[in-house]
Amino acid sequence: MTKEQHIDFWMNTSEEDWITVGVLFSMDRYFHSLLWAHLMIAKLAKALWIKRKANLIPPETDNILWFLNEAEVDLGNDLTEFLSSFSEFQLSNQNPDGMNFVYRVCTKEFTKQELEKVKEVRKSLLKMLP
Repeated sequence: MTKEQHIDFWMNTSEEDWITVGVLFSMDRYFHSLLWAHLMIAKLAKALWIKRKANLIPPETDNILWFLNEAEVDLGNDLTEFLSSFSEFQLSNQNPDGMNFVYRVCTKEFTKQELEKVKEVRKSLLKMLP
């Protein structure tokens, strides 16, 4: 695959994930919609990393901030702080206590607010891609 094909792959699959976010939210699967939103942003970050680096295959991680830092992407303080807390939130589901907490926190209103920020991040990242 060419560099452009790799970028297109990550962009296209991120678009599919964004659709899935909406479906999950509409089915009241709030926690899961946020998981897919995190995955979608990670894919856009990988596409940007590929675009700005010579490498074609990104490391096997979904660490959004790492990819953006390596690709020298500046989203500004507000969105970077959001991504930092959003990523920490995603990691909190790694054990039963964390999952119980996450399920309690992921109300419709909380998820809707988080997805509004995700939409901002998505829009900013897409502007930087072909």
